[in-house]
Amino acid sequence: MKNGLKKALVVALAAAMASAPAALADGAIKIGGSGPLTGGAAVYGQAVKNAAEIAVEEVNALGGLQFELQMEDDAHDPEKAVNAYYVLDDMQVSLATVTSSPGAAVAPMYAEDHIFAITPSGSSLDVIYADSANLSGAYGNVFQMCFTDPNQGTASADYIKAHENLGSKIAIIYKNDDNYSTGIFNTFKAEAAVVGLEVVYEGTFDDSNASDFTVQLGQAQAAEADLVFLPIYYQPASLILQQAQAAGYAPTFFGVDGMDGILTLEGFDASLAEGVYLLTPFNADAEDEQTKNFVAKYTEKTGEVPNQFAADAYDCVYAIAQACEAGGVTADMSAQEICDILVEQFTTMTFNGLTGTEMTWAPTGEVSKTAKAMIIQNGAYVGVED
Repeated sequence: MKNGLKKALVVALAAAMASAPAALADGAIKIGGSGPLTGGAAVYGQAVKNAAEIAVEEVNALGGLQFELQMEDDAHDPEKAVNAYYVLDDMQVSLATVTSSPGAAVAPMYAEDHIFAITPSGSSLDVIYADSANLSGAYGNVFQMCFTDPNQGTASADYIKAHENLGSKIAIIYKNDDNYSTGIFNTFKAEAAVVGLEVVYEGTFDDSNASDFTVQLGQAQAAEADLVFLPIYYQPASLILQQAQAAGYAPTFFGVDGMDGILTLEGFDASLAEGVYLLTPFNADAEDEQTKNFVAKYTEKTGEVPNQFAADAYDCVYAIAQACEAGGVTADMSAQEICDILVEQFTTMTFNGLTGTEMTWAPTGEVSKTAKAMIIQNGAYVGVED
């Protein structure tokens, strides 16, 4: 690690380390990570933490490979994610971060220190590329379990085009100071032009005006948009749904994986989300045994139905376990030795998990798997049959 950056953080780290847990258990491979365990995005971080804990318990119960998990709170803040990285100084493998902006901040540090990281849900290209605008400078040791933002934008445009009954005039409302939202917006717009979707309105917002969407909704309605695409997280989406109903505007709303979590948002009337579509790789109502077992354990642990973020985290732990087993990883290896083995395994193996089958990874760290369309009906996510 660079001494200059360490010195800049010495005061913050002193306080953080004072409250840090004791050294992780000997004989276990140390998995670190950070996410928003508090704050407005905590539903994502808590979902990842809970699901990763379940997966670690299951792996350890098998009696061979042993993991020890330590998740730090970064509150969806890049600076706090950097602090968390140093608190996790003895980790050997990482779940990186839960959200994209913190992930972009620490990805160069994982690259410099040569620690293997796989993020459950940090979907921005900035998480895996030093220069995402030109798709160059892939870190090579930072991987994603989730779809990249470009994949989500392209897949959404293709799905809407193939199901024109959902709407023929498209409005988009996105957050212009968020890597996740702008990344999906840009590729959705590009793919919409390719496939011939009619985008009649583009509205935007940022942190300074993320509570009142009456202007954007009014302009979308004036443009006669009958489908509103929301490449945003569920908190502003919940306000958009409330304000659309108040205005008597009832288009089809279509979101992506950041919408997952809206049904468990405290104080939100779930009936407002009735009929909302989203693309996600996970359906908690699926009937396969793996999904049913996971949902049962997660519900018992938390009292809630797991979302896609939870499922991706669960898959991360099992993918790490598969790669460690195949590569002969042991707890006495250095993080750098483990990184070389896991990079080789991830770029050659096939993985079957909750969020997809026959998953593979490119050398850039990008995953290949298939999205599923969901619709919210009667307060639950329901798979859409084509």
